[in-house]
Amino acid sequence: MSTVKLVRMANQIASFFRSYPEDQAIPGIHDHLVAFWTPNMRAALLADVGRDDHELDPLVVKALLALESGKSPIEKEIAGPEQVGELGSDAG
Repeated sequence: MSTVKLVRMANQIASFFRSYPEDQAIPGIHDHLVAFWTPNMRAALLADVGRDDHELDPLVVKALLALESGKSPIEKEIAGPEQVGELGSDAG
């Protein structure tokens, strides 16, 4: 997949989260990228951040830079009931 297409898709995700406060938008974008994008797609986008002429939305850049420190949101979805409290779910 071309970097141009990845940038367009990432910017669409940021556009969705634009109405959220930044402290919610960045984790939302981060979670989406980790859950639905392959590591190669994320790596290609991260490499694009290093270019001076990148066209990435600033929210995407912040979410990408947070990738290294975050856990996969999928872990929350596959956790058993004994782990739900640890993962911060408000269910049940």
